[in-house]
Amino acid sequence: MNEEAIFQRLLALVEQYHAGRKQGKFLDYLDPETLAEELDLKKDADGDWQQLFQWIGKYLQHSVKTGHPGFLNRMWSGANLPSIVGEIITAVTNTSACTYEGAPVSTLMEHYMLDTMLDLAGFAEGEGQMTTGSSNGNMIAMLAARNQAIETGKEHGLFGHSPLLAFVSADAHYSLDKAANILGLGTHNLIKVPVDEHGRMQLQALERLLQQHRQNGKIPFFVCATLGTTVRGAYDSLPPLVELREKYGFWLHGDGAWGGAALLDDELRKHFLPGIEQLDSFTWDFHKMAGTNLMCNVLLFNHHRGTLRCVCSAGEHSYLFREEDKNAELDMGTASLQCGRRVDSLKWFLDWKFFGKTGLAERIRHYLALSEYAEQVVHGIPELEMTVPRESFNVCFHFRTPENLPANEFNLELRNRLFKQGISLVGIAYIEEKLTLRLLITHPDYSRADVDSFFSTLVAAGKELMHEHLQG
Repeated sequence: MNEEAIFQRLLALVEQYHAGRKQGKFLDYLDPETLAEELDLKKDADGDWQQLFQWIGKYLQHSVKTGHPGFLNRMWSGANLPSIVGEIITAVTNTSACTYEGAPVSTLMEHYMLDTMLDLAGFAEGEGQMTTGSSNGNMIAMLAARNQAIETGKEHGLFGHSPLLAFVSADAHYSLDKAANILGLGTHNLIKVPVDEHGRMQLQALERLLQQHRQNGKIPFFVCATLGTTVRGAYDSLPPLVELREKYGFWLHGDGAWGGAALLDDELRKHFLPGIEQLDSFTWDFHKMAGTNLMCNVLLFNHHRGTLRCVCSAGEHSYLFREEDKNAELDMGTASLQCGRRVDSLKWFLDWKFFGKTGLAERIRHYLALSEYAEQVVHGIPELEMTVPRESFNVCFHFRTPENLPANEFNLELRNRLFKQGISLVGIAYIEEKLTLRLLITHPDYSRADVDSFFSTLVAAGKELMHEHLQG
């Protein structure tokens, strides 16, 4: 099979899959043992393209259709078509976005998009980089804060210094725990601040902790505001955190991996992100509500340009980065923890140019309106109840059960039944030890009818499961 025939067959499969991504079940589920047998993973291809296409066909057949309306498990769904096109071009050209000479077009696109996002956030003197996701972005922000707190920390480490303490909401993402481990702070030095009834960091509790630990000789150096918590969708309040930063001198970071999409709409920005322009750093995933192909993250610093390069660069790298090169200042790799950098700017650029800020803002408002509607639907169905009030885009609910039937076990069984039947996949999480079904809507063409269909199907399955339990 020649290359032309390979591409023709491949593109035909891709087109067929994409056209049918919303049809039928969202998953042709098989248990791991059966799927492994079906895939015949130990078989060799020995240069046979027919065999490779058999695996490709099985991959497409048994993969989750993330573009299907039944896929509601993650903070992302099927990708925008412009970014899919960009992803294909990125794969074919296969370069690393670390230097201008190796990736001239993507480098200029990345600088353009970063400058656009800096302007959007109000970081007038800032700089940015694309990372592998907000987990990485949170860690780099914490690293910058660490080096600011201990000026010799980059060269000499943390030896001989008072313990550094970072503070996050009790509902903050677990990537902050990982960052504390990787950076040598220790996870016990990541202080979890209690949240209020809305899931927001309790500011009085934060200040008490700051005072207490500083009096004990420790250094509070970093506070992360979660801007759209993973489970409840709560936004920590920025203006009072900015006041505390001025008083205690810590680095104030905003984890907007999920809720940062509110930045796209002026009214939502005022409501959810007032004061964002005063953060020291901010991270946001464009592959979530904005719908760009995975992965697409931006980390922004609200500091003079050069901070990122100082934080992330180290070692002898003149084989790759040469200061005498007139284009050296464009090289993105010197401001990155990575050596090789995947090209993510093309798909981001194409999405931005195709939909524009206005089009993406309409999408985010649509998601919020559907979340409000979904909450109303839950209140109107006797079998369901909200586990906590809706704070933004997340709808947290569960199926009611009688006292003699454990609610957590029942709701998990209900969720897994819908998954294995290929009907829907909805997220789960625990809020105060109560298992919660977490509805997240990130499909651009999702409608009220889709919301109604999801709940009616879930309730019907719940009633059936309840009958089985009561009969048994």
